[in-house]
Amino acid sequence: MSETTMPDDHGTEPPRTVPHRWMWVVGPAALVLLADQLTKWWAVEELAPSTTSPGRIIDVVWKLRFNYAENTGMAFSQGASSGRWIGLIVVVIVAALVVFAARSHSRTQVVLLGVIIGGALGNLVDRAARAEDGWLSGAVVDFIDFQFWPVFNIADAAVVVGGLLLVLVSLREPGAADAEPDDATPPAEERGGSPADSPVGRTGQEG
Repeated sequence: MSETTMPDDHGTEPPRTVPHRWMWVVGPAALVLLADQLTKWWAVEELAPSTTSPGRIIDVVWKLRFNYAENTGMAFSQGASSGRWIGLIVVVIVAALVVFAARSHSRTQVVLLGVIIGGALGNLVDRAARAEDGWLSGAVVDFIDFQFWPVFNIADAAVVVGGLLLVLVSLREPGAADAEPDDATPPAEERGGSPADSPVGRTGQEG
């Protein structure tokens, strides 16, 4: 039983199977989500104020420090108290990114889409898991503080960096070297023909 493949815009079937394509989305998304949630767990345990501790700030290097903050708005502590609506928008955006990934024929684009999806899901998990005043009303944990920029987290960084790289990749010429070979003409054997049907085979027969 053969695996289903996804046809490209020219009606041919690319050599990449559906499970193979989604591996490049789910893998980066899972890694970003795991890194985001682990670092947030660490920030809550080590930096957040509690009944027995006022919390602490860790100076790392130059202006960078780890400083616990909670954000009910969007990325980089913007749009406070709009978490529920932002959460709903994020759900729609993630769905759109999944559709985009299903239609993309560039491995680089698919990987970057996975990074962005992982970042979006990281903050969405916070809003759902920490909700105290209704669905998706929870605060997002931020802790990366450069002091001249709003405090952010790994998920924010993944969304912004992944988005910028995705724009740059999308602006490149369509014949990029790392694009999936979806538009390549398959060998005669894969099209159901024999080697004799190829130009080389026909030349040999004519000789």
